[in-house]
This record gives sequence, structure tokens and C-alpha cells, in this order.
Amino acid sequence: MHPEEMEKTTFVNIWGTFCYKVMPFELKNAGATYQRAIVTLFHDMIHKEIEFYVGDMIAKFKTEKEHVYVLRKLFLRLKKFQLKPNPTKCTFGARSRKLLGFVVSENGIEIDPDKVKDIQELNYIARFISQLTEKCDPVFRLLKKHNPGVWDEKCQKTFGKVKHYLSNASILMPPIPNKPQILYLVVFENSMGCVLGRKERVIYYLSKTITECETRYSPIEKLCCALIWTTRRLKQYMLYHTTWVISKLDPLKYMMDSTALNGRMAWCLCESKGYKRERNSRFAGQ
Repeated sequence: MHPEEMEKTTFVNIWGTFCYKVMPFELKNAGATYQRAIVTLFHDMIHKEIEFYVGDMIAKFKTEKEHVYVLRKLFLRLKKFQLKPNPTKCTFGARSRKLLGFVVSENGIEIDPDKVKDIQELNYIARFISQLTEKCDPVFRLLKKHNPGVWDEKCQKTFGKVKHYLSNASILMPPIPNKPQILYLVVFENSMGCVLGRKERVIYYLSKTITECETRYSPIEKLCCALIWTTRRLKQYMLYHTTWVISKLDPLKYMMDSTALNGRMAWCLCESKGYKRERNSRFAGQ
């Protein structure tokens, strides 16, 4: 804490009057202030050699030779700015680790077994199951208003399929720098979704229920809405990597070539202007 600001953190207890010498995380803007400070101090290393999230600091490397180099660089930077990690919480040479509710390893991103146990004994698993909304439609219908909420045999079979799928869930991979990724869009009667990945591996599954208003859209309008919804949810993947969009119809061509768009399609076109768009004849008509 800055000396002039210490008195503003003053508190009283049975032992006397005290104030904080360092910034406590309980303060309202402490988390955001800490994150801004970290980004300022480690801006040249973030997303390349290290990752930060709230109080977690992760140094990453692909080979053993890089191990010592990255750690030395990190510790010198910490020493320079007088930052002290907690030794009891530090782990070195980890080949796999639980992070934000998932298990991250050299193989990719896997489901946390502890989470699966909780489910077997659904938003957490959505990214691991293709078209989860469509497959679990009988279960999701129970959550709607004015529904009697009867758990029938169809719901039980659906839940059984999900549990079986989780026991053999896909291992997701992170995006590869400078390598294009493919986005497969699909729209069903009651849901829409996508698969983001490369030819050999999946990066992310995504799906959602179509709203009552969206059920009245034409097929191409549904695909346009699905594309915009996907780019919002997967913005961190779409902005920094070339992405090829594949669907039954061509929503990008429809939005860019149409001379008269209705209100919602004009909105979709405006939402897509944050991305560099081009049409690849290799995938035309797919």
C-alpha cells in the first residue's frame, strides 16, 4: 500500500487499531488493480511464457531446456519488482495440473474426474459434448416455465447417455499459433451449435437452445445468428487465429452480398465487422 493510503484501510479489533501495509484482496477493486499491475509488469511474457489468472501464476514451456530459462526469467522479474510467491503453493515440473476446473496436460484439456463424480452421483461439461443442447433436450425442457417437471423414461435415457459419454469424453486441444482452425456450424429445430477445431482434434464444442423468437427465422437467418453468437462466445479463439467457417449454407456470403438486409441481419453484419472476412472457394457450398 502507498504510505498515504494505509490509513484508509484502518480497522479496529479487540487487540487495537491496525491498518494494512499491503493491499488485501478483500477490497472492492483489489483484484482488478492487481491484474492491471501484473499485465504492466509482465506484458512481454504473458501468453508466451507465462499465464496469470487472479492469484495464479503459471510458467509454461514445451521442452526441458526451456524449463530453466523461463523460470530464471520469471524469478528475476519477480525479484526486480519485489514480488514474493508463496513457497507452500509453488509446484515445479508439473506435467499435468488442475486449472479453472479442468485438467491441463501435454495431451490437451480433459475433464476433471472429481467433477464427473459429482455429476454421476450440466454447464461444466458443455464444451466436451457435441450438440449437448440437442442431445439433452428432454432434460432441458424440464427447466422451462409452466412445465409439469416430470422425470420420465426419456429423460433417464438421456441422462444415462451423458454419463456414458463422460466416461469416454474427448480430450480438447488448445489453438496452435499460425495454424488455421475450422468452425462447423449447425442448426436444428430447437437448438444451434458448433464445433471448433482442426481436422484431427477438437478445440471447443458449443450449443444453445433456440429462443421462441428465433424459431420464426429462416434457415439462413438462423445460421447468421448462430455465427454471431459463436463469435461472441469464442471471441478469444476467433480474434487471434484464422478460422474457416463451414455450414450447410453460407451465412457470410448472404450477409456480404445481400443488397437489402432486414433489421436483425443488418445487426449481424455490423457485429461481424470486427473480423477480417474473406471467402475461400475451397469450402464454398459446404
